[in-house]
Amino acid sequence: MKKISILGSTGSIGTQTLDVIASHPERFEVVALTAGSNVELLADQARRFRPRLVALADKSAAERVSDLLPPGTRIVYGEEGIIEAAADTGADLVITALVGSCGLRPTLAAIEAGITIGLANKETLVTAGHLVMQRAAEKNVAILPVDSEHSAIFQCLNGETSKEVRKIVITASGGSFRERTRQELEGVTIEQALNHPNWSMGAKITIDSATMVNKGLEVIEAHWLFGTSYDQIEVIIHPESIIHSFVEFVDYSIIAQLGLPDMRVPIQYALTYPERYPNPAKPLNLAEIGTLNFRPMDMERYPCMAMAFACGRVGGSAPTVFNAANEVAVARFLKGEISFLDIERVLEQVLERHQVTQLADVQAIEEMDAWARHTASLI
Repeated sequence: MKKISILGSTGSIGTQTLDVIASHPERFEVVALTAGSNVELLADQARRFRPRLVALADKSAAERVSDLLPPGTRIVYGEEGIIEAAADTGADLVITALVGSCGLRPTLAAIEAGITIGLANKETLVTAGHLVMQRAAEKNVAILPVDSEHSAIFQCLNGETSKEVRKIVITASGGSFRERTRQELEGVTIEQALNHPNWSMGAKITIDSATMVNKGLEVIEAHWLFGTSYDQIEVIIHPESIIHSFVEFVDYSIIAQLGLPDMRVPIQYALTYPERYPNPAKPLNLAEIGTLNFRPMDMERYPCMAMAFACGRVGGSAPTVFNAANEVAVARFLKGEISFLDIERVLEQVLERHQVTQLADVQAIEEMDAWARHTASLI
């Protein structure tokens, strides 16, 4: 049985990962679960899957869950506890489904332990792609993408060589406001922004989808995962989210990966790679879908996408600042402190105040991350 540790088990990716595991109980064993403050759901998961270890974000949450756990499950908390869940439970595969840059140290710890990474925490590569990919190569650790777009690209590239790739095309649903003009975004509500037409996701990633920051982060992640230049990466709007991404080769052949918008498909592929098993998701019927639509990415309509490409091309500390400032801006929007369009204003102003530097280690990354967060909180 393959032993699985899930960082962020109570979030959207974490719960769907456990759904896939439950469909194949003879193939997988859950050895560790981590969560933030949703202690009731974590306790339910622990009683069902009986992991060796659960890790909570802080001592208070750990105390609330301690009496709800099954016998034999040990509890830890804080960053050290999450790192232990990532690197010291005998896992064969760690699903990193934490939201934000807090996933960096646990991911690096798992790599140091030689554990395969199922990466759903794109911020890890956005903020520290140079460190993570270098160390993974040195330790001969596979990083398997869990995001639907990167899983699609990964599958399209199976059996191919990088020199044969002309470009990678990442598809975007367009988010909650894809049919609105910029003028129609004035005064949109939190509830409207969280109403994604295709996917059921957490609040932060749903807002990022509406601003197109999420797709910008995916562009930077793709650069690191697949070793492609930013000139080889393109984004197009595909409202149906049926083609999850595709690759065009130098002979103009295109290989695409299709499926209904259900994250259990890419999650399971990361869990079972290189094999494929039956999946609890529903099959795609193209005759029922009938029509697929596409339109080019409009950088003026989605200025956050333009910022992401610019930060990726500049490199150094720019992607770290972009990501950190966005996390703060989205949190402020969800609290009602700023408007939806203020998210991009905050990003623009933080980037204007930032002087790009090279980040040689995790400490330098965390210091730059902290500067960006502080600056974004004041704008």
